[in-house]
Amino acid sequence: MASDTRTLTARAAEHALTTLALDLRWSWNHATDPLWRQIDPECWDRTRNPWTTLNTASRAHLKMLLGKPAFRRAVTDALAAQAERLHQPTWFGRKHDASPLSCIAYFSMEYMLSEALPIYSGGLGNVAGDQLKAASDLGVPVVAVGLLFAQGYFRQELTSDGRQQALYPFNDPSLLPLSPVLTEEGDVLRIPIHFGQGPIWVRAWKAVVGRATLYLLDTNDPANPPGVRCVTTQLYGGDADLRLRQEITLGIAGWRLLDQLGYQPDVCHLNEGHAAFAAVERARCLMDRLRIPFRQALVIARAGTLFTTHTAVPAGFDRFPPGLIGTYLAHYVEKRLDIPLDTLLALGRADPNDHGEPFNMAWLAIHVSGAVNGVSRLHGAVSRRLFAPLFPRWPEREVPVGHVTNGVHTPTWDSIEADTLWTEAAGSERWRGTQEGLADRIRALDDRTLWTTRCQARAAFIHKVAATYAERQGFSGDVGLASLPVPALSPDVLTLGFARRFATYKRPDLLLHDPDRLARLLSHPEQPMQLVLAGKAHPADLAGQALITRWLAFARRPDVRGRIVFMTDYDMAVAQILVQGVDLWINTPRRPWEASGTSGMKVLVNGGLNLSELDGWWAEAYAPEVGWALGDGREHGEDPAVDTAEAEAMYTLLESEIAPAFYARDGQGIPAAWVGRMRESMARLTPLFSANRVVRDYTDHFYLPAATRYHARLADGGQAAHDIVQWQDRLDTAWPELRIASVTISGPEGQRHVAVALSLGHIPADAVQVQLYADPIDAGPPSVTVIPPGDCRDSDGLTHYTLTTGLDRPAGDYTVRVIPARSGIAIPLESTHITWQR
Repeated sequence: MASDTRTLTARAAEHALTTLALDLRWSWNHATDPLWRQIDPECWDRTRNPWTTLNTASRAHLKMLLGKPAFRRAVTDALAAQAERLHQPTWFGRKHDASPLSCIAYFSMEYMLSEALPIYSGGLGNVAGDQLKAASDLGVPVVAVGLLFAQGYFRQELTSDGRQQALYPFNDPSLLPLSPVLTEEGDVLRIPIHFGQGPIWVRAWKAVVGRATLYLLDTNDPANPPGVRCVTTQLYGGDADLRLRQEITLGIAGWRLLDQLGYQPDVCHLNEGHAAFAAVERARCLMDRLRIPFRQALVIARAGTLFTTHTAVPAGFDRFPPGLIGTYLAHYVEKRLDIPLDTLLALGRADPNDHGEPFNMAWLAIHVSGAVNGVSRLHGAVSRRLFAPLFPRWPEREVPVGHVTNGVHTPTWDSIEADTLWTEAAGSERWRGTQEGLADRIRALDDRTLWTTRCQARAAFIHKVAATYAERQGFSGDVGLASLPVPALSPDVLTLGFARRFATYKRPDLLLHDPDRLARLLSHPEQPMQLVLAGKAHPADLAGQALITRWLAFARRPDVRGRIVFMTDYDMAVAQILVQGVDLWINTPRRPWEASGTSGMKVLVNGGLNLSELDGWWAEAYAPEVGWALGDGREHGEDPAVDTAEAEAMYTLLESEIAPAFYARDGQGIPAAWVGRMRESMARLTPLFSANRVVRDYTDHFYLPAATRYHARLADGGQAAHDIVQWQDRLDTAWPELRIASVTISGPEGQRHVAVALSLGHIPADAVQVQLYADPIDAGPPSVTVIPPGDCRDSDGLTHYTLTTGLDRPAGDYTVRVIPARSGIAIPLESTHITWQR
């Protein structure tokens, strides 16, 4: 900023510091770092948290700084720069200024934005936080809703014999970068909802994330009974009863908060099924606003609702006993939605008539959404298989689940060295637009520049690991950590990284399958390796905890002492250290149980390479010129023979390909083959697997169409939705009468004449579409050809459909089917009927 900017007074500068500290943009933009270091260097170096630094600093020291014109000028410049950024043109403003999309409401159970706001567990929160930051960068109008957990996810310590201990420190909201949401009169805003018959109160807190806003709800209101005050205590803790109340709070209170604050979102994005009640409450608000019944309101609401599923196994879906739903939601359903409880329960079932079927939050999310997506191409296919029970008789390939492969917010995860490299190569605005030309600019970098940056980042990483290790040994009281060997990592050694949730399906022990062989690799005299690990196991996952204990025992072996480091209490801060410094990221899930995975994406911007199972994102990212792959790209279940074979393959790759590539140096001391892979990985994969691309994909392919559909159904008091309900009722009643009376395919090869006669009963001819269908060949799409209506109904009551066409396959490959048809309706999502030729 210009140096002649008007300098703030001391009081105004102190207020400005508060404004800057409460904007979590500092978590990925480091322009204000020098300010915080001046305020309290020790606290800043330890926490990198402006809000903590500002609130724990000596008031006398702060007053002294505010008395210095130079410091106040720096604060003035920082505040002006923030204002200027907020008013700069954005990708969304330039491309979609005239669109009907003005607000997206994003709901997620967790958000990983910064270690300063510890309300996350892992992958789901990572995705939510990174997408929120990317939305800010791109100017996409997102307002997000989550829960403020008083204890968050557990913190990890180790016992002397290597067992995990779970700790739950308290998150004091006054010490988090949040501000309470107040009424216009300055009172604490309290949202009333019901758990059962009694009203309870929900409070809200606001987090600023650049241009985006995140609201966090908590039930710790003094007017609530103790059991209710504890609802938002722990993330993923407790039983089904607690989880249901958390999801009611997130969805119902969350949407009610937005409505009370005056937001009118065009789109509701459900990040996992936890938040599905938000779409139900959205329909209730439309009922009140338009004075229409629930079903008509839901038809409007679902048009503007997107459901993103992250689950790869049926056990991952939240299910609740029907009686529990009745306990907590009967009053809401009968008094506010004005429908029988069974009507709501049917929305959470595959078979609406099975009254004993548990209430499935994923099924609910499907039934209240106008579009559904998985989080990688492979996960889209897996999700179509999981959701197939909701679409009986439809081919699995046509189950309406698309995909948007996850990506990471690169400015959050890049090292100082990598950020400098990318800025010099591609400019400071590189992640705030379409990313065009980024790949070419990275490919133009010479080997020495890339290798020097990688070596600098590795050296900085080793320093951070040692410092973090020493700090946690000295201050955490972690006796297990204190008993481990002190790291003796070298800045010149091939450095491997592995950090995951320790769950058996992620196979965190695959690398440890043959401990002696791993030890030989680590201690190889010419081509040594060093390994840094981190990870937690859920407190209830004893098998996962046993895997941690096994790794810790291995780390104590004399022949690997100092070459293997286990970083305790895996959190965002540890993750940033790891992904910025390691040369090779290892990921070993059991295919296809890794929905996407994002940890390996974070090393891309830093020049790290991947050795991963062909699962999740790596199944579509892998090529020999960008990394290494495990597995054959097929599913094998839990076959131990496959685990053995893949472990052996991994050792062989490390020994015969990866280490030789790293240590084979040219005359300038550069591993040219390794750097070639680095360059191509950085250029090709970093933009593709960035949250920038993800948010643009969601905007173009989901948010904009959803907003258009929503406003079309909202128009004229919801008349279109009323007509859709009537159309659905007619089809539901009359579809059993529909019969394919006859099908003939005649004529020569290039001029096949297809004739179909339908008995439609009471179904109008324009309410159906007749198709000629052939199953896909290999991995290709099915062949679907629409047969247009021919004559009107004949004297026998049959409606005829005819088509003359060339078929590229034998006539016997084809069959006729009839599906619903109506403009503006998502088929089969909103009408699952289908009739096949017998």
